[in-house]
Amino acid sequence: MEPFILRNKQFFNLDLWERKFPNLIAGFTTKNGGKSIGDYASLNMAFHVNDQKDTVVANRNELAQKLSFPLEQWVGAVQTHQVNIVEVTQAHLGMGASDYDSALKDTDGLFTFEKNILLTLCFADCVPLYFIHPATKAVGIAHAGWQGTVKGIAGEMMKVFASHKIPREEVLAVVGPSISARHYVVDDRVINEVEKAIQSQQKPFTTISPGQYRLNLQEANKQILLESGMLESNIHLTDYCTYEDDAYFFSHRRDKGKTGRMMSYIGWREEDGN
Repeated sequence: MEPFILRNKQFFNLDLWERKFPNLIAGFTTKNGGKSIGDYASLNMAFHVNDQKDTVVANRNELAQKLSFPLEQWVGAVQTHQVNIVEVTQAHLGMGASDYDSALKDTDGLFTFEKNILLTLCFADCVPLYFIHPATKAVGIAHAGWQGTVKGIAGEMMKVFASHKIPREEVLAVVGPSISARHYVVDDRVINEVEKAIQSQQKPFTTISPGQYRLNLQEANKQILLESGMLESNIHLTDYCTYEDDAYFFSHRRDKGKTGRMMSYIGWREEDGN
């Protein structure tokens, strides 16, 4: 079952969870319906790609309005392909929402228990990981390119949940839109790190020729989640490929490095009267 459903030209809802959990807001933006131009046309959500700051803020405000989740309640990060995860509180509100300088530094994962906080990260081929523990309403998101994947950010997020006495078998995860193995060719240097990171005999890559491999980053993160104690029945993978589905997504590889970014997001919106 595909977990993401296109409900608006600007974003996919993480429908698998939103239908089950009232007041949860979770999804992944498209490249469409924004104000950016040129290489960033049109819904670029990232400040760091040399798009105009005011234009990015306008794009973000457009999404904020559609989600009924004000920009001042967003939290963003300076992503560095590491495994640092920040537990977000009300004290972090607005950091990285309207500018890059205030974003959480050296951070590729966000986690919170609190309502009225929208956790956000940016992507253009790397894997967005979504996490939820329905009983406590703990949520998290992570950014997993090949480096973050082999360094184990998926497992690090599981440790964060476990540190709060949340049983690993109760955590749910969705692996979101990213580049597929069909379009992600890597070399021995990357595959050597993948083999160190994943103990399973079911390796997430196939050999094309000596020193050339097709790497399935989505499957690699699934394997790491399984090895970290998550139940396979609690993991869902999307079929969307950022490279292939060019009507919806920016792609760093397809667009030769000069392109915009989509955004993953998750948070609980507290309705009036709650």
